[in-house]
Amino acid sequence: MSKYEKYLNTIDSGLEWLGQIPAHWNVQYSKWLFSERNTKALPSDEMLTASQKYGVIPQKLFMELEQQKVVQVLKGHDILKRVEQDDFVISMRSFQGGIEYCPYTGAVSSAYVPLEPQGNISRTYYKYLFKSKPYIQALQTTTNLVRDGQALRYNNFIQVRLPVPQIDEANNIGLFLDHETAKIDTLIEKQQQLIELLKEKRQAVISHAVTKGLNPDAPMKDSGVEWLGEVPEHWSITKIKYLAEITPPKSQLKYNNSDQCTFLPMEKLKTNSIVKDEKRLISDVIAGYTYFENGDILMAKVTPCFENKNIAIANDLDNGIGFGSSEIYVLRPNEKIVTEFLFFRLQEDNFMAAATGAMTGAGGLKRVPSDFIANYSMALPPKDEIPEIVSHIQIQQEHYDKLERQAHSGIQLLQERRTALISAAVTGKIDVRNWVAPTTSSDTNEVQQEVTA
Repeated sequence: MSKYEKYLNTIDSGLEWLGQIPAHWNVQYSKWLFSERNTKALPSDEMLTASQKYGVIPQKLFMELEQQKVVQVLKGHDILKRVEQDDFVISMRSFQGGIEYCPYTGAVSSAYVPLEPQGNISRTYYKYLFKSKPYIQALQTTTNLVRDGQALRYNNFIQVRLPVPQIDEANNIGLFLDHETAKIDTLIEKQQQLIELLKEKRQAVISHAVTKGLNPDAPMKDSGVEWLGEVPEHWSITKIKYLAEITPPKSQLKYNNSDQCTFLPMEKLKTNSIVKDEKRLISDVIAGYTYFENGDILMAKVTPCFENKNIAIANDLDNGIGFGSSEIYVLRPNEKIVTEFLFFRLQEDNFMAAATGAMTGAGGLKRVPSDFIANYSMALPPKDEIPEIVSHIQIQQEHYDKLERQAHSGIQLLQERRTALISAAVTGKIDVRNWVAPTTSSDTNEVQQEVTA
């Protein structure tokens, strides 16, 4: 923020969340600036949805953007509230993420509180103020509600007095933030695109190594399997059931009733890792859960966990033993294969696509059949070649993981800068009255340089 000017004359706002403000700003009661709109929606009004991510937008657009359905009002339209363009809305999540701006006219849930701006005030300025970190924290102090999802009401809103810059100045703050946050959002989007590209490259490394090997000059042969295509001539074609035992029987388990084990609910099986913070007595879980041991490969069998590649190698289990969800496949590799090679092979795109296509069941309860896993054909390198392939994949993964961590770190820094910039501008900590939008995009590089410095 050092590159921005500060106001020369400031006064104490009298509000802890606001602190010092420019001497020519006012502080007013919220109810003088925004009244509660209590108008019933018309039958013809389009249904709107309030969200922290998009603001207040048409429900159909929200479902399209999020690719999910929301509860639609089919009856009792008369209980809905009307919201006008340029209103603000207190939604169910305002306690967590502030108050949403509405650029549309339509109908909203009766649980929402539409706010009608009064007089000549800057909508753009308050759009940013209501989403700023200091204001959200001030809003949170108006309630003792602790349960996630509790709603704020108009009574909460009017307890927080608001800063009132002069209208031209407020509008300029809004324009400044429109421009600066757009630059930051562009950089964030580029980092997100980089992360997706790194994931694709990582997957390409795995796919090529486990199906073609590392020698580009190796003679190739037709595998005879459609999804495998050509494979190195000296590799053999086999099936997973000859390389690993699928869901080993509990009769193999030796334990005492007092022994503990690691317990693994489905949500704690992740991509390449498991969360091992739950312990149970083996005697309490042996009857109803899937058994596994150190060195076993754990793979989700149900959608969408399978498509998310929730697969990991079990290690450091309590007493070397674990039990988990019945929706987990356990593969115990034998001496014919290296565990890590089979693990990477099960993450390969062709396998994932074929397994997804073979799923049975309906809706969100589709599962990969165990017969498909057992009879899946794969090319197997000579055993002395496998460690080199595994090592190559691991080295490449570490490289891409490092780049991905750097990209995530960059996104976090950009988001922090965005939050800090909004807070500083709307609370009068920086003076942007003389700011003029640049005519070129060169200042985007300045943001990148500041964040990475």
